[in-house]
Amino acid sequence: MKIKRFFAADIRQALRQVRETLGPDAVILSNKPVDGGVELVAAMDYDPAAFEQQSAAAEERPETGRREQPAQPHPAFSAAGRTPTTTAPASARVEWSQDPVLVEMRQEMKALRRMMENQLSELTWREMGNRRPQSQELLRRLMGLDLSPDICRQLVDRVEDAGSLDQAWRKALYFLAGDLPMAGEALLEEGGVVALIGPTGVGKTTTVAKLAARFVLRYGHRHLALVSTDSYRIGAQEQLNTYARILDVPVRSASTPEELSITLNAMADKRLVLVDTAGMSQRDVRLSEQLALLHTGRRRARSLLTLSASTQQSALEQTIRAFGSAKPEGCILTKVDEAASLGGALSAIVHSRLPLAFFTDGQKVPEDIHLARPNTLVNRAVDLGEQAQAEYNEEYLALALGGSQADAHG
Repeated sequence: MKIKRFFAADIRQALRQVRETLGPDAVILSNKPVDGGVELVAAMDYDPAAFEQQSAAAEERPETGRREQPAQPHPAFSAAGRTPTTTAPASARVEWSQDPVLVEMRQEMKALRRMMENQLSELTWREMGNRRPQSQELLRRLMGLDLSPDICRQLVDRVEDAGSLDQAWRKALYFLAGDLPMAGEALLEEGGVVALIGPTGVGKTTTVAKLAARFVLRYGHRHLALVSTDSYRIGAQEQLNTYARILDVPVRSASTPEELSITLNAMADKRLVLVDTAGMSQRDVRLSEQLALLHTGRRRARSLLTLSASTQQSALEQTIRAFGSAKPEGCILTKVDEAASLGGALSAIVHSRLPLAFFTDGQKVPEDIHLARPNTLVNRAVDLGEQAQAEYNEEYLALALGGSQADAHG
């Protein structure tokens, strides 16, 4: 614990000295008026126990022979009264925010800050309506697609020169489509070992079957093989076996790195090997083990991350981060037919810059898998937005506008 005493003509100057010397996290231990101003005692790395021991030691000093003298420096200071000479052990450090009074003060300051930010957001929103009504209406329409507020604000800023609202709308959708990274069909055309990874319930096994059928229709069944590493769900293996029989392609199971290495080496003559992995939550502790399974042996697997369009944007971005250790080369967006909106999924893809290869919109094999094209996805997002007819109140739009500006400057 670092303690220091400050003298100044008034409390404001004393606090400025504390902030400049010890920083904004300093704790004020005491303050009192003295000749010519005020005296503050402040601490850094505040340790209540150490301070109480020092105070108790000062109170136990003999009172005899004492005479009235000007206030003396705290015993923790040198004779100069400015340089600390004792510190608390590092193991006894207590964060200043544990002080109840300071905790309450900090919470009040946060509440005031939120209140001020909300008021500023409302002012900004009203100012936009007064000065740029076209931009305000465009922002409202883009938010209706369930896009991230920061993306909406960026699109609005990029089309400010449009002559009319319809022109601004079309240009904004054009820019949105251009911001979507696309992988194309090269991942399958190049062949090799391609593994589908992703959380539970996103439809990896069905998507593997759709990709397999798409490949067989183009190149024939002799150049394809399927592998399952899902040893947790027997139903998934049975489903994959059924698809393999229909397509007349070999299928194998591998639950350990050794088994997977042997299996992939045995299928070295196949142009494409599709691997169906076990679905796991992004919070599952076994996730790293499953992902490491794909990077063993001589034939390394390239991975495609499978994402559900019906999942919230925050969960999608968390999933992308969690599976990032597998270094996916692209992603597949599933369950587009089940999504109430596509804005969240498109926003997550734009933020992550993870190329989109395919999207699926049904259970039919192989009809319901499509090569991802940006204009197609944006048009579907608009159609869903018109069907939902989401109406956001002025307060929500004002807060979204303020939040996007804070993100841009934070």
